[in-house]
Amino acid sequence: MRREASARLFARAARILPGGVNSPVRAFKAVEGPPLFIDRGEGAYLVDVDGNRFVDHVLSWGPLILGHAHPAVVSALHRASMRGTSYGAPCEAEVELATEIRERMPALEMIRMVNSGTEAVMSALRLARAFTGRSRIVKFEGCYHGHADPMLVRSGSGVATLALPDSPGVPEGSVADTLLARFNDASSVEDLFDEHPDGIAAVIVEPVAGNMGLVLPHADFLPRLRALTERHGALLVFDEVMTGFRVGAGGAQGRYGVRPDLTTLGKVIGGGLPVGALGGRADIMEMLAPSGPVYQAGTLSGNPLAMEAGLATLRKLALPGTWARLETQGRRTAEILRAEADAAAVAMQIVNVGSMFGLFFAEAEVCDWTAAAACDRAMFSRFFRGMLENGVYLAPSPFEAGFVSTAHGDAELERLADAARAALGTARRVSRTD
Repeated sequence: MRREASARLFARAARILPGGVNSPVRAFKAVEGPPLFIDRGEGAYLVDVDGNRFVDHVLSWGPLILGHAHPAVVSALHRASMRGTSYGAPCEAEVELATEIRERMPALEMIRMVNSGTEAVMSALRLARAFTGRSRIVKFEGCYHGHADPMLVRSGSGVATLALPDSPGVPEGSVADTLLARFNDASSVEDLFDEHPDGIAAVIVEPVAGNMGLVLPHADFLPRLRALTERHGALLVFDEVMTGFRVGAGGAQGRYGVRPDLTTLGKVIGGGLPVGALGGRADIMEMLAPSGPVYQAGTLSGNPLAMEAGLATLRKLALPGTWARLETQGRRTAEILRAEADAAAVAMQIVNVGSMFGLFFAEAEVCDWTAAAACDRAMFSRFFRGMLENGVYLAPSPFEAGFVSTAHGDAELERLADAARAALGTARRVSRTD
């Protein structure tokens, strides 16, 4: 595989961009190599600057549920851009997109558009504190909620991938009110409520964890969080930046039947453009300025390009049969990986929900951050490199989820099987000689 052009670009990038990238998760540091530089995306494929072509299971880290350059999204962007790229004023598309979201997620009675998932979480937690008059926030080990100071405590995603400690530059005071619980362990949350009976404003959770690898909630976990927060007068916040419209047509809250007080969204709702949103109960959301006293603002919030791309995406997803095909593709992807791991006699845990999948090189089921952190990272690194050499692009981290799109089909499944067979065989042989 040729990589000369990527190597040249990375050398240039490293002189002007910290680490040679603009988002740490794009670095290949965890898999011991320089990142690929991409020239274009085509449906289910990425093509790098050296002309190498890969089946893409990263899909811009989740947003591209229709695949790259889907005609409906491209057409919507073209029409919108001809009318202007930004107004700094309300437009019809932001009302339409909010309406489409609420139809799919009724718990979002009112919605505020923002520009990123991090911004959505920051605003949701500020709102929760104002509404309850309390200061403490409960988060879960291994869950990632963006890079705002209070959330950079035992976070997943790039923080875990790069083995970073709680980030320098975050004052102790910024995290003093952040309480840690264990994912899939509601009793650890109950203990925190016992210790701080009148001090917890909100519990924030990825209802399906996608930033310590893909970890599914146990059957009683989310319902118990709902009951605990109601009993103690705290708010339940679902971070569905990743899972919104990825694990089901109504997000994780629709799939599991648990209604949060507030929800944060991003990724899919922008169709691949920068976007975020927060929404929830009307009595809480009306506290946001200008209706209420909680300040939040953003110059590019409700950007017409992002709104139109998101609208085109959600409307395509709503077509009959679309979600059934996505579910099938996600399930078959997991089945292929599981079958190849079994055939190679490699201990690999495969997880799937909706259009997401995940894998851990581990002997037993992974249900929390402790188990995820104990997975065989060296084996993952070898497997990743083998998949890349055989034309399949996975996230360069053992702590990220994989994705499928409506552009993935039988041909991509066959290529996945071939690549996994070769990569697992190579990774196993190398492992035995270490």
